[in-house]
Amino acid sequence: MQNYEYKVVPAPNRGKKARGVKTPEARFANGIEGVLNEMAAEGWEYQRAEMLPSEERSGLTGTKTTWRNLLVFRRALSAASRTTPTLATTEPTPATAAQPVVAATTPSEAAAPEPNAELIAETERVAAPSAQPAAAPAPLTAIAGDPEAPPEAIPVPGPGARRMVSDDGVEELSPVSGLTAALKARASRGKPDE
Repeated sequence: MQNYEYKVVPAPNRGKKARGVKTPEARFANGIEGVLNEMAAEGWEYQRAEMLPSEERSGLTGTKTTWRNLLVFRRALSAASRTTPTLATTEPTPATAAQPVVAATTPSEAAAPEPNAELIAETERVAAPSAQPAAAPAPLTAIAGDPEAPPEAIPVPGPGARRMVSDDGVEELSPVSGLTAALKARASRGKPDE
């Protein structure tokens, strides 16, 4: 079951003017900050920035590849929008799939529902009770650096620090061995023939 929904938006190409923002770098950062804050206000969590190829038409028959900068966001699905498997969406078991389908011979047989169908469809799955005794209450924790935290609270890193520590990174760090075919083709086109 999927716990998150994702949204991909184009990264801004230009900076955003604002009072006190003078340099091009600061304007660009202000534009990115605006997009991140707008998405966060809607409940979206920033994941990463991607640069992906996009093929576009060029002229009547040609195509060209344009690289697009995108921002990837995610948010947790609400309990109402999560899909729970039902009797209709689950795959048949091998025992039921192997049985031949027999057509009803009379209209009354076709209209008569199976007697336990409603009971099966309405039955909720119940988890087995835990064999372990109830655990002691969890210790009091607070985000590290919180000035309002009680002194006996155990400091824990905030969500930003946890994400930074668990970041899997976007960059590809594997080394490139030799020249790729695209680079060789480009190099051969650029040389004048002697």
